[in-house]
Amino acid sequence: MKKTTHDAHAIQNTDLNRRGFLSIGAAATAGLFAASNAAQAQAPSATAGKKFKLKYAPTFGAFEAHAGKDPIAQLNFMAEAGFSALLDGGFLNKPQELQDKLAKEMEKLGITLGGPYCSTTLGGQSLVAGTDKKADYAKHYKGVCEKLKRANGKWFLVVPGALLKGMTMEQMTANLIENLKAIMKEVEPTGCIMTLEPLNPRNHAGLFLTKIPQAMEICKAVNSPSCKIVNDLYHQQITEGDLIPNIKAAWDYIAHYHLGDTPGRKEPTTGEINYRSIFKYLHEKGFDGVLGMEHGKSKGGKEGELALLHAYRWCDAFDTPYKI
Repeated sequence: MKKTTHDAHAIQNTDLNRRGFLSIGAAATAGLFAASNAAQAQAPSATAGKKFKLKYAPTFGAFEAHAGKDPIAQLNFMAEAGFSALLDGGFLNKPQELQDKLAKEMEKLGITLGGPYCSTTLGGQSLVAGTDKKADYAKHYKGVCEKLKRANGKWFLVVPGALLKGMTMEQMTANLIENLKAIMKEVEPTGCIMTLEPLNPRNHAGLFLTKIPQAMEICKAVNSPSCKIVNDLYHQQITEGDLIPNIKAAWDYIAHYHLGDTPGRKEPTTGEINYRSIFKYLHEKGFDGVLGMEHGKSKGGKEGELALLHAYRWCDAFDTPYKI
């Protein structure tokens, strides 16, 4: 989408300072969201500060220029800006004291924790390499679930492993399914959900799992409500495209999403993906999971953070007609 079209639907109210926490200068706001009176009349109804329709999940650091480095202050900024989820891939590697502190603050603010990343290599062996460590994997992920529950979390993310020389896709698939079935015996009773992430081979060469249909067939074979998919729309636009039909086909197996436009992996509206239409589809289908904002910003500093907020406000206002 061209910048001129984007600016033509700027959000009228960018003052997020509902409780005196945020401070966005009028000059900076005017500079970023400049638009004609006619264009302002066409602006989406959603206003900055209003809770978003879907659970878009910023990462720590996404609003550091405004909120500072303190993660508690950043969580409060996110909540003030209308976000109701957090994506923190390294959450489970943080000290327990900090995990507990963050979990308490997120509960107070109504912020849901998106699926943090978990290693899929034990003793140098991945989930696709063999099945002799399946009991160790089951024990490992049971521990992951116990940590998640203390933080009011539900999802965790895994990348099954790399392609192995001398082993066929059928062998690796069979190994993965057998390992996952053993793991699910420990994960399922906790109510937590493991999500498998397919990654595009252009940016992540040599990995076993690359496509949503491939992940869906694995989930079908494992046959557990705790074995699902995270659909990273950046990766899938590169690998297979046809995003909404593929979402529809795999709907029952997708637990949450990662976001990022392409090319560049920056905020929505900076590339070719029509996130406004995708968000509308997910909302109409009743999706209530987390959409992790796993991307960078097209601009630096406070200007970039305002551009990010602007992009999500515009895409989230999918129920408001606009003219080009």
